[in-house]
Amino acid sequence: MLTDKFAAAVGEAEKIITGAPHIQSELDLVEGYDYLAGSIRASLQMAWAYERDFPFFVQATGPYTKMGLDNPDTLYFHSYLREDAEYVVTGTRGTTRDLSFQVLNGDYSPVDVPDSLTAFDDRQIDIADDGSYEIRFGPGNSRPGYFTLGAGSAMLVVREVYSDWAREQRGTIRIRRADGSGQAPPPPTRDLMEKRYGVAGKILLSRLRTFLAFPKWFYLDLPVNTLTEPRATPGGLSTQFSSAGHYDLADDEAMVVTVPKSDAPYQGIQLGSRWYISLDYLNHQTSLTADQARTDPDGKIRFVISERDPGVANWLERTGHTRGYIQLRWQQLSRDLTPADGPEFEVIKVDDLAGKLPFYDNAKITPGEFADRIAGRQAAVATRMLG
Repeated sequence: MLTDKFAAAVGEAEKIITGAPHIQSELDLVEGYDYLAGSIRASLQMAWAYERDFPFFVQATGPYTKMGLDNPDTLYFHSYLREDAEYVVTGTRGTTRDLSFQVLNGDYSPVDVPDSLTAFDDRQIDIADDGSYEIRFGPGNSRPGYFTLGAGSAMLVVREVYSDWAREQRGTIRIRRADGSGQAPPPPTRDLMEKRYGVAGKILLSRLRTFLAFPKWFYLDLPVNTLTEPRATPGGLSTQFSSAGHYDLADDEAMVVTVPKSDAPYQGIQLGSRWYISLDYLNHQTSLTADQARTDPDGKIRFVISERDPGVANWLERTGHTRGYIQLRWQQLSRDLTPADGPEFEVIKVDDLAGKLPFYDNAKITPGEFADRIAGRQAAVATRMLG
């Protein structure tokens, strides 16, 4: 059968899921199978997008195809490249807080993070009054609007980041090979289909193995219920800092994370499961940006991570996940962050929250108001997915 290699890879992928060392409950296993389904969808999509002469952008990460502790506030796009060809990227700049471009020399693997050969944001490109722009990537020397593809360039990743889900609008983006206008790719063949199914299987296995290894690299050696100082994000994103940690909380406990509201255009926090993917951010408040959060009179934002509803606006629901990951991000920075910009943290009893939050009255929210927040998230993500 033409699909035999892919079918074998799916079987091997299921063994990776069921053998994951962090599985301790039926919830862990069920989420693993859901993660597997999304990974299968994404792997097929990525294999069919492996077209470097007639490239196009694909969105292989989203609410139902998660990987790599995906940021709920980000639209991720990628396209494959040849290092010796020239590509034209055109689009319109939306009203989102950040639009960044990054050229990688390969893909993530279980033992390595690909090198970032070029990384910049929209502040380095000319955007017309109507929001349109055109930039080029190729083997030539860098100049305004032209970015060099270094040796090994293999993939262009574009990230568009929201802060206010309800009001900001996404842009548009397109890529083409400069010498390919008006041409068409050859018709598909059986050999090509067989090759793509095989590639999809390899992508699937690499994707699962890689991102189960990531937490050990970046999180699990840290003391539990702590967060790092802000630091440049590994992987070469040029204007992003992050703070990372992992939590382990009982149902009657809460972790209070206090961080100054930044002057960065984007600032956000999210929770992730032990599968190293975001929690359900569509139907639950498992992430917040500075625009979505409530800021206290002293200029600080106080997030409360807990299972029980603490009755505060900045509640981050852990949705049954006793253990998980925490990530804070700042983007489009114009300066390096210092420890003073970073988070403070404390684990307390949920019942003691009123006496621990210095502006508790400012933090409170009614169940109806919180339900309105969830409804707003659901509507905003649905609109965002449709473009």
